[in-house]
Amino acid sequence: MERVSKINYYLDIAESVLERGTCLRNNYGSIIVKNDEIISTGYNGAPRGRDNCLDLGYCLKNDMPSGKGYDRCRAVHSEQNAMISAARKDMIGATLYMVGINKRNNQYVTDNEPCTFCKRMLINAGIKEVVMRDTKTEYRIAQVSDWIKEDDSLKY
Repeated sequence: MERVSKINYYLDIAESVLERGTCLRNNYGSIIVKNDEIISTGYNGAPRGRDNCLDLGYCLKNDMPSGKGYDRCRAVHSEQNAMISAARKDMIGATLYMVGINKRNNQYVTDNEPCTFCKRMLINAGIKEVVMRDTKTEYRIAQVSDWIKEDDSLKY
């Protein structure tokens, strides 16, 4: 048996975390790793104490395209939940691993990327890079420093 790469090992853990997600569209799992230690984990779901879409049986932004209608979404994103559960001093220079599964077809979300709001939070948290899974063995790596240089908020 071939040994799994370190990156896919952490992505596999993030994929296990997403199984706690409560979205009816896409579930995401994120883990923050620094110096080969998992600092925190997060999955997408409604804020603590509020009903999840899974419990309600419907999604308020069901027919909206991905990346739109965040004001209608009940969920806190997986990246946000992972950051909320970590101390900033532990996140500085860390890597966030992220996996998304489309709940309608059980396929990987291959164009996953943190939203504009999550990017801002990742910048301020001091995260160095984000690794996003495309297939069971393929992934992309984004350098957070590039998001600082290429300010997507200025395109509006």
